[in-house]
Formats: sequence, C-alpha cells, structure tokens
Amino acid sequence: MKRIVVLDSTLRDGAQAQGISYTVEDKLKIVKRLDALGVDYIEAGNPGSNPKDLEFFERVKKIEFSHAKLIAFGSTRRVGISVEEDANVKSLLQAGTDAVVLFGKSWDFQVTDILKTSLDENLKMISDTVRYFKGLGKEVVYDAEHFFDGYDSDPVYAVETLRAAAEAGADSLCLCDTKGGFLPADIHNITREMVAKFDIPIGIHCHNDIGMAVAGTIMAVQAGASRVQGTINGLGERCGNANLCTIIPTLQLKMGYSCIPEESMLKMTTVARAISEISNVIHDERAPYVGKAAFAHKAGMHADAVVKNASAYELLNPEMVGNERIFLMSEVAGRSAVIGMAKKVEPSLTKDSPEARLIIEKLKEMEHEGYQYEGAESSFELIVRKILGKYHPSFELRDFKVIVNEPAHANERNSSAMIKVRVGDQEEITAAEGDGPVNALDNAARKALSRFYPSIHEMKLTDFKVRVLDSTSATAAKVRVLIESTDGEEVWTTIGVSTDIIEASWKALVDSIEYKLGK
Repeated sequence: MKRIVVLDSTLRDGAQAQGISYTVEDKLKIVKRLDALGVDYIEAGNPGSNPKDLEFFERVKKIEFSHAKLIAFGSTRRVGISVEEDANVKSLLQAGTDAVVLFGKSWDFQVTDILKTSLDENLKMISDTVRYFKGLGKEVVYDAEHFFDGYDSDPVYAVETLRAAAEAGADSLCLCDTKGGFLPADIHNITREMVAKFDIPIGIHCHNDIGMAVAGTIMAVQAGASRVQGTINGLGERCGNANLCTIIPTLQLKMGYSCIPEESMLKMTTVARAISEISNVIHDERAPYVGKAAFAHKAGMHADAVVKNASAYELLNPEMVGNERIFLMSEVAGRSAVIGMAKKVEPSLTKDSPEARLIIEKLKEMEHEGYQYEGAESSFELIVRKILGKYHPSFELRDFKVIVNEPAHANERNSSAMIKVRVGDQEEITAAEGDGPVNALDNAARKALSRFYPSIHEMKLTDFKVRVLDSTSATAAKVRVLIESTDGEEVWTTIGVSTDIIEASWKALVDSIEYKLGK
C-alpha cells in the first residue's frame, strides 16, 4: 500500500470559515481528536497572526502526541527585509515546532500587483526563508500559494518558485489551488508534470469554490502526489477546503492507499461529529461516510436487499468508518426495514417472530395518530424496547407547569417551567427559565434529573421542528414535534404528537432523555 501523508489544517484553514471562532480550549480539544485519528501533521495556526495562537502553541507543548506532529504556519519573509528581522519569522520560531509550513507566491500577478515587488525578489524571499529554517534544523513544507493560477498564467515562473524552495532545502512542495477553481483533470495533468520535475514529495491543497476540492485532491494523488492537505468536514474560508473525512476513507478503503492507521478509521465518524460540535456548526448529515444519511435506507425493496446482503446498496460496511446502518421508518418501508431496525434491540428477531407482528401493528397505530419515525428512529427504538420488555423508565413525571411572560427587557428570558419528577422512591421538584416554553421545560427537566443522572449534562438540544398535521383545524390542529439532541459523540432524534404543542414537545423531550440514559 502506497503511503499518503495527511496534513490537517482544521485549526488554521478551518478556523477561517464563516461563523467559526475557536478558543484556545477548543483548539486543544481538536488537537487531541486529530492525534487520535492518526493524521501525520496538525497545522495548528499562524503564531504571527494573533496572540491566541501564540498562547495555544505555548499550552500545546504540555500535550504528549501519540502519532501527529504539530506544524506552525507562516509566510516567507516580507519584501525588502532580511529573514532575521521579519516579525512573522520570529513568531514561527517562538511557536517551537520541529516543522513549519511556509507559503509563498507562485502567481506572477500576485507578486507584481499584490505584493508590489519584482519576480526576482519573490524568488529570493522564498529561497531565503526556506534556507533559514532549514539552517535551524526545521522540517519545511513549502506551500505554493495560487500555484495552479500561476501555472496557467506563466508556467515557467510558477515552476521557478518551486525550484527556489526545493534548491533551498524544502522537504516537500505543496501545490495549492487557493481560489478553488481548477478542474480535477487540469489538477491531475499539472501535478503529474511537477512530480516528474522534482525528486522531493509533492502535496496537494484544494479549496472547494466549484465543489471539486475532494475530486481535485484524489486526481492529484492519482497523478503521483504523496501528501494531501485538508480539513475535517471540509471547514474553511468561502466554500471550504478539501474534506479529509471524504478523502481519507476514499483513498484508503476504495483505492488501496494507506493514510491513517487501520484501527483509527473506526473513529472517523466520531471525530467528524465531535469537531462539528466543538466548532458549533450543525453536522452535515448527508456527508459521505460520516453523515447520518450515508447508510440510511428507506425504500422497502432496497431495505430488504440490504438486510439480505448489505453490499447490494452499500459501498462498504458503515462500521469501517465508525458509522451505522439506518432503516428509515416510513410508508414506503417494508417489513424487512422495520425488523432490521428492531434487530438493533434484539438480534434474534425475525420477520416471523410474534414480537415482529406486534411491532409492525404498533408502528401502524402510531402512524395513524400522526407519528412518523423516518426522522425519529430513537423514539421507534424505545417503542421496540417496550414491546420486547426491555424498557425500564429512568424517571416518572409527576407534574409540570409552564409560564410564558412578556419580558420587561429584550435580553430577558420569557418562559419558566416548574417540574416534579420521581426517580425510584425519591421525588425532585425544581424550576428553570428558558428562551421559550420548550427550552424552559428542557432546562427544568435536566436540572431535576441531574442529581440522579449526572451524565445528562453531556446532552443538549440541537434542533427543534414543529409541523402542523391538519391545517384545517387551525389552532386546534394536531402537531408533530421533532427534537434532535447530541452528547457530542452521537446524535439522535425523537418525536411527540399532540394537539397541545407543549405536550408534544414534552413527549419528544422525554424520549430524548430516556434514549440518552438508556445508552
């Protein structure tokens, strides 16, 4: 198996995504996740750009890595000054990493119109900076910024910039599609030429502005690139970077390359979800390999085929990437899909089991009442457990009251909830405020139960949806509430139906809590 070196840039490129602002604590958590995943390099930021990154590099020294190597990122020296005098260079040294990523200009337009200097000076900036860090014993990855645009504009000069870095001692050269606009076939052809020209490793760094960052990266590897750069979940500036959660499994499981330790592949989905959580972004459930929908089956014929032989509709076993198979409960799902879902609770269950008939009858009854389990498999699992006698309620609701007020000030919470629960022979009464009645109920319930179940602090609500089932009944209509929850590792969805939106929300909330505690 040919080895592909993986450089993760989530903490640098990913941090430039709209809406993302990592604290130092966030970055330290992500570093540990990436090391556990088995990537080779963690590009952890630009110490010359802000004090937060400098603090991070100081604190990260206390972490003992099992696999990854930390790498700092910075530019070549500025125009017209020596390397030793450059502030960015000094901060790179202050980071104290054994390896650095240096980026420089490869596009003549960027040199003359943006840096406002000569093409010769740019070559000296590259060679001077690389040679300086090599003289200090550092490993140097040279990122050729805008390389493909530069090659398209002036291929001779673009190659000269690579040669300046290589002759100064760079350990590897990375070709960057910085604007993310090159087609995969062009990336393949140009990369193949560079692999033939240089005897040091060639890497690839793609942005996703035309939606082809993953494809471009894969094509570069097929052309001979032996290093890939990207981010977890494709986080990054503008449309994002190449998604390592797609690239790594594709190269390793579909194409026979070796990217991360085999046992680490089992952590792929968990790491992807955890980093979405730390980044405070909604995880892409339609993402290849690591999305909830990646191995979801709905049509009855498809589900039946998967039950018989998963390879009929799945490209690989979901467990290989730490994901799971889901059979969606809906009007087009067949008996096999229902039983396939129920087998998660009781593996010995078959289509001919008496319990199977009871499960299907209960499903039809609940659907008649307005429940729909296609997006709420966790609630369906609880129904199965009840029918099979495997459900043991964690608590009993004794009473609750919700009050909605018009707040005196705009920033005040407008709802409060009082709740009484029984756990075993003990009762707990408490109250909490919230932004709306459901949030208040959620806060009160978890406050009341936390004394008995401390793990409840791990979970939080991430989504809340309401659908009116019979619009002709106006405000008396029955509503369906879907609540999505997470504990940072897993995501689950539960459902409640009632003519009272608070009661429907409570039903979904109870299922969510019971599912977590049952796990």
